[in-house]
This record gives sequence, C-alpha cells and structure tokens, in this order.
Amino acid sequence: MRAVIVAAAVAFLISLFGTPLAIRVFTALKAGQPIRSLGLASNEGKRGTPAMGGVVFIIATLFAYVAGHLALTTLPERQIAQEKPTMTALVLLGLFLFCGVIGFIDDLLKVRQRNSDGLSAKGKLLGQAVVGTGFGIASLFVASTNGQTVASEYVSFIRDVEWLDIGKIGSVMMFVFVITAMSNGVNLTDGLDGLATGASVLVLSAYAFIGFWQYRHWCADEAYVRANEYCYQVRDPLEIAMIAAAAAGACAGFLWWNTSPAKIFMGDVGALGLGALIGGLAVATRTTLLSILIGGLFFIITVTWVIQIVSFRTTGRRVFRMVPLHHHFELAGWSEVNIVVRFWIVAGLCVAVGLGLFYSEFLAATA
Repeated sequence: MRAVIVAAAVAFLISLFGTPLAIRVFTALKAGQPIRSLGLASNEGKRGTPAMGGVVFIIATLFAYVAGHLALTTLPERQIAQEKPTMTALVLLGLFLFCGVIGFIDDLLKVRQRNSDGLSAKGKLLGQAVVGTGFGIASLFVASTNGQTVASEYVSFIRDVEWLDIGKIGSVMMFVFVITAMSNGVNLTDGLDGLATGASVLVLSAYAFIGFWQYRHWCADEAYVRANEYCYQVRDPLEIAMIAAAAAGACAGFLWWNTSPAKIFMGDVGALGLGALIGGLAVATRTTLLSILIGGLFFIITVTWVIQIVSFRTTGRRVFRMVPLHHHFELAGWSEVNIVVRFWIVAGLCVAVGLGLFYSEFLAATA
C-alpha cells in the first residue's frame, strides 16, 4: 500500500507544480489550441489557451512509477512486491506514452497549421492500431516465469469468462479494439474544462482499487492461497495499482489548472494517452467488459456520437442538437460548469456501480 500511496502523491505534486511551468512554456511557444466557435458559449474566450497539457501528467506518472518502486525497496517483505519494472508496466506505460505521442503529433499539427484539423481520423486510427497491435502481441506472447501473461485468450468481465475463448489472434484484435475505443472515447469527452480530466480521475482511482484488491487476493501469493481458495489470476497487480494511482494523482494535480476557467488543455496528447492507459488497465485486470460500466461516461458519449453520425448519414436527421453529447446540453442552455459537474456525477455513479459489481462477485464467491 505504501508504494501505491507514494506513487499517487508524487504524481500529484509533480503535476500540480509542473503544470504552471508548462503553461508558461506553451504560452511562450504560442502553442495555443485553435478553437472553432460553432456557436458554443463555452468556446468564447478560449482561443490561445495553451494545449498539450497531457505532457505534464504523462511525465508525472512516469516519475511517480519510479518513486513507487523506490518505496518498494523499503518494505520488510518483498517476496511478492515486484522491485523491477515488469511486462505489465511496460505495456501500460507504453500505451500511455505512445498513444500520447500520436496525440502530440495531432496537437502539433493543429498549432502549426493554425486550425483545428490536425492529424486525420484515419491517421489517428492507424497509429492507434499499430500501437495497440504491438503491445497486444507483447501482452499475449510474453509470459512471466509462471506462464502468466498481461492479457489472456478469454473475453473477461470481472475475471476471464472461461467459455469465451477467442484465441491469441482474437485476443490481439480485441486488445486493439479496446485500446482504440477507450482512447477515442476519452478524446470525445475532452470538450469542456475539466470534464475528461475529472472523469479520468474517478476511473483511474477505481482501477487503482481493483489492482490493489487483486494484489491482496492474488493467486501468486502462496500464503494467501493456502488459506483461501478464491484468488485472482492476473499478472503483476501491484504494478497495475501503482500505475493507476499515479495516473489518477497526476490528473488530479492537472485538474487544479484545467478546471473552469481552464488555464491549459490536456489536448489529444493527454486524451489519447489516458484512454489507451484505461483500456490497458481493463485488459490487465481482466475486467474488459466491466470497463464499459466503470468508464460509463466515456461509453455514453461515444455511443451517442455514433448514433448521431449513423442517423445523419442514413436519414439526414440529427438525434441530438450537437455531438459530443455535452455540446447538446450547451445548446439546450446548460452552463459549462453545470454540465461538467453533472457529467462527473454520472461518471461517479458508473464507477460506483462497477466497483459494486466487482466486489459483489468476490462476496458471492467467498460466502
């Protein structure tokens, strides 16, 4: 637990005090986010606000992970606590970093071209597919000494569903889909000050809890298994908890400056990176289908966006005034702050229900 707390605290402090520096640097470089008005009140006065703030919490998470491992060396018993970076960490942090790089390229093009187009949709999807495939293969084919891999050949809900065996190729394809879907879901949500950041704090905190809970009830812990038959068959759950807690702390520190009125935006570098990390956490904890509920706000915003596109292209009619969904409520007269707070409530409820299902399965199995 000490390592998880240290990672979260270090990430929070680096992000909290590093973001003002990033604001000054990006402002001096004139790296302001190009804004399309589209008749939205929330867009007024935001032109020139520095973007690419996601760089801060990605860096903060990486440093915090190192700090968490330094904290592990102080523990009296380290038989189970991993002292060296594992494949799980390489996959999760790699997804965070490399999908962040795709977003950084997109943000850089927007700044240089002085428009909001940036990298094409096909370019983003191709980049996400390449990153997802690379780390998906590593997740399925690189095993630990006990044969455990980061991902599995089964579709998972709260744990692997044994009758849903899709094989290694199918699992890699599923991995790419989850990473791409969650990455774009967070990106679509990032439209109002603090909205995606606050929701990500809630989701990442949930995965920090899940990871630590699995660590405390881990099948690799022989002492625990001797006393209890029920355990979680995952790889490196303490690593998962540390990384999720570090990312949550980093986002919380960034939110101090990103909340309305935002002094800096996370940009695609932050949104794509966060979504990829959350998708990776879902796969690593064997909660792929449960992540639809835990990340319920991202799912809702993505589904409503798809509904709008399909409806308009097939019938010429719009179901919503505008998508992503938060802009629909803007045009309905809701203030930006009201939308953000209410959407945070929705995100929190989704997380609470998801964690409730996760814990209820444990209670039912151990009753």
